[in-house]
Amino acid sequence: MAHPSSSTSHDVPLQTLSSGGDHEELNPGTASKSEEAPGPGPAASHFVTSSPPLSPKNPLAHLKARLPLFGSRHGNDNARSDSGSEYELLLDPNLPADYSQRHQALPRHSLSTTDPHHHDHPLKPLPGAGSHSSSDHDPLVQSAAEFEFDSELELELDSDAEAEEVEDSPYPEVRAAVPPFDDPTLPCNTLRAWTIGLALIFLGASMNTLFSLRSPNISLGALIAQVIAWPLGRCWARFVPDWELRFGRLPWWGRGARDGRGKGELGGWSVRLNPGPFNIKEHAVIVVMASVSFSVAYATDIILAQKVFYKQDFGVLWQLLLVVSTQSLGYGIAGMMRRFLVYPASMIWPGNLVSVTLMNAMYESSDDRDPTVIGGSMPRYRWFALVTLGAFVYYFIPGFLAQFLSSFAFVTWLAPDSPIVNQLFGFSTGLSLLPITFDWTQISGFVGSPLIPPWHAIANTMVGVVLFFVILASVLHYSGAWYSQYLPMSDSNTYDNTGRQYNVSRILSAEYTLDVEAYNNYSPLFLSTTFAISYGLSFAAITSLIVYTYLHHGKTIWRQYKSSTTEKPDIHMKLMRRYKEAPTWWYMSLFVVMLAIGFLTVLAWPTNLTWWAFLLAVFISFAFSLPIGIIQAVTNNQIGLNVLTEFVYGYIQPGRPLALMIFKTFGYITMSQALTFVSDLKFGHYMKIPPRTMFMAQVVATTLSCFVQVLVLNYALRTIPDVCEPTQSEHFTCPGGRVFFSASVIWGLIGPARIFSPPQIYSSLFLFFLLGAITPLVIYLLARRRPKSFLRYVMAPVIFGGAGAIPPATPLNYLSWGIVGYVFQYLIKKRHFGWWRRLNFLTSSGLDLGLALSTLVIFFAFTVREVQPPRWWGNEVVKGTLDYKGEAVQVVLGPGETFGPASW
Repeated sequence: MAHPSSSTSHDVPLQTLSSGGDHEELNPGTASKSEEAPGPGPAASHFVTSSPPLSPKNPLAHLKARLPLFGSRHGNDNARSDSGSEYELLLDPNLPADYSQRHQALPRHSLSTTDPHHHDHPLKPLPGAGSHSSSDHDPLVQSAAEFEFDSELELELDSDAEAEEVEDSPYPEVRAAVPPFDDPTLPCNTLRAWTIGLALIFLGASMNTLFSLRSPNISLGALIAQVIAWPLGRCWARFVPDWELRFGRLPWWGRGARDGRGKGELGGWSVRLNPGPFNIKEHAVIVVMASVSFSVAYATDIILAQKVFYKQDFGVLWQLLLVVSTQSLGYGIAGMMRRFLVYPASMIWPGNLVSVTLMNAMYESSDDRDPTVIGGSMPRYRWFALVTLGAFVYYFIPGFLAQFLSSFAFVTWLAPDSPIVNQLFGFSTGLSLLPITFDWTQISGFVGSPLIPPWHAIANTMVGVVLFFVILASVLHYSGAWYSQYLPMSDSNTYDNTGRQYNVSRILSAEYTLDVEAYNNYSPLFLSTTFAISYGLSFAAITSLIVYTYLHHGKTIWRQYKSSTTEKPDIHMKLMRRYKEAPTWWYMSLFVVMLAIGFLTVLAWPTNLTWWAFLLAVFISFAFSLPIGIIQAVTNNQIGLNVLTEFVYGYIQPGRPLALMIFKTFGYITMSQALTFVSDLKFGHYMKIPPRTMFMAQVVATTLSCFVQVLVLNYALRTIPDVCEPTQSEHFTCPGGRVFFSASVIWGLIGPARIFSPPQIYSSLFLFFLLGAITPLVIYLLARRRPKSFLRYVMAPVIFGGAGAIPPATPLNYLSWGIVGYVFQYLIKKRHFGWWRRLNFLTSSGLDLGLALSTLVIFFAFTVREVQPPRWWGNEVVKGTLDYKGEAVQVVLGPGETFGPASW
């Protein structure tokens, strides 16, 4: 449910989507979140059984029961490995061998089931139900016909025969996470949901935009919004008076639950300030608003590159039009894709199942405690508050008072002037062979929290980091490949043939296009070793993901695609029929408006992007949305179009950097945003949120976040001293914008033909296309010969693309992330499974939130007021190394000396 943000990535085609909406572009998977929130709350259903069910567990309980199968059996050392659990299937794109057999309908049970020990009568609704747990009944042996629905709420079944049978999803992953029932009496389009949602939009969008300028950046995801919204909603329900505000009728705005005009709705005849207990549907609406608004807009990096690095400014109006159009153009595509990607049961969207599981778990009344582990005897939200407070207070130490703790590269302190030592052990431009840090920012900043992805995803990512960014980078750098002896080991800058940063102004014409003669008289472009490798890996990730998807999921995708065009509606689709659908013309009208704004953006200002190139970018997004959406809906992997769009435009219209950035954004982000919106629609489908409420929540949240992000970005660029400078004291160095700028120079200004095509300096990187295609085939064949070996966990796309944030991230960020991930997602999960299940994800959210709040206080209390950190050894020792200065180069040329080819 999240979409990518360029602040932490560049040209990485593999994006494994995380649950709950955070554009974690960089994590290869997301751990499941099957924990419960303390205290009573509205249950997911208002019905209980009066007789023992046939099945001992409902889907959520079944999911939890399966948790021990991939980790430990609550402390049993003889537990099975992480594979084989439906819980792990929610995220693992490696489906088991018996997957096809498991895609079968559930056995049907007759409604004649009675309780031989009690009364011989059918199941009935609990009068006044609303606060008991969904664990009190088993939906697998219930259907809507078993309950005495009012005529207004009666479920429409296809036939009388169907009405006498139990229905559930034909897919086991969905059965394990999504209850096959709905309570349409729960209000969701409420003043409370909108107030909390809009407040969190301001908080998340503004903080993420500000922190995107920081290195390492800090990001608040939709999971944090999901965690925070729960106590806020409960406090509202407890303390806000139940007053009723009456207004004149506002048609359509209040539609959402039942007939759309009941009390508790926004804009009906009246609005209740407190419509009762905070319920799961209100919570889901808030999460949807957060998921589409928290991620920093990709277009903000265009603004950064233009204003800071190209020294060109079209004004705030152009910035708003650019961000709004690029963020919202995908709605039209999403509306057209609903019948293919949302309605069919075969379009599962595995990432959403984890969000649904966590959401349902938060509204269970049980809170199993374990006093044998730390924090196990206290309410879980008290633990969350304590972790948040501790992280808030602690970060003042490595973030302001003793900054040497943030990057504990003590070897470079011992030899601050040694280029090789700083290249091998440096934290900024080195390989961090001793990855020691006491700063949560360094651990989670670029990559995301290591307490979220499953261990197999972390392990595959670490294999890629060690193989390519430690071993291969060392071999290439010290063998002199790509003239590396004259360049840093690892950074995101571009260089000329004197070893200095590439002076783009020397090859720019007055129209901000390439001056070919000036380029031929100046210098070819050079990259650091890891920067060059990262482009090769992005090429490999494209082909590896295509081959991997075909080998592991090809039959499943084809089978489910054919099913999506012929299969009958499942129970979830039938339940959604009670709500009015958002008409397609709403989506298409928004698409036309955004397309017009896009035309205005690229043609009314001197962007150098032609009208036909703009339409080509939109066409690329539209054409790829369905096939990539099907892959993502089945495997949870999205094939990015950023490299493809850069290739296309870089070859057809080279020499236009701003035009390339805009083309890439419309050609890539339009598709990515469309699939984000589709994923959210599927989440609403599972949570039974009325489609019109979903449409309004998504559109309002997206539009509002665009204004917030543009205003905050301009505020930060005006007020932060030395912003985007490599030596900025509070690390507001604009890492994402710098990478975006470098990419625009490589692909747009100079063009790929002058850098990657034979016989140019980096033409050998095209071999990574072949490497990416061959590797998953080799792994697949070897795994078939040894099906029980570790090879079944090896995922080539994650190995190639998992470390896509390097640069601007460094090996320190990934290596420390992997170490912490091993501790929590392997050791603790295996040895202390009760603690992990109950508190792991709350711990992650608390660490992220405490860090963000502390950074915010430091920014407004010290940075804005230009209060410098205390001057003492702990803050000065880091600044004296070649690594920190960006000068860890083996060969430094004298005045007038150059390196590289004689002609280019």
